Amino acid sequence: MQFQHIISDPKILGGKPILKGTRISVEFIIELVASGGSVKDIVNKYPHLKEEAVREAILFAG
Repeated sequence: MQFQHIISDPKILGGKPILKGTRISVEFIIELVASGGSVKDIVNKYPHLKEEAVREAILFAG
């Protein structure tokens, strides 16, 4: 599966997978979900994120 919204760059967060165009890691998104946050909650809290990017991060981690 190819991910459009996930990148890894050794210069950003030590190469951890992040949402493209941000410094928000996939790991952080998963922590928010594990704490009970929904995709809509996350997008509301971080309005610069796209819903499809958050969903992709969840798939990536799964």
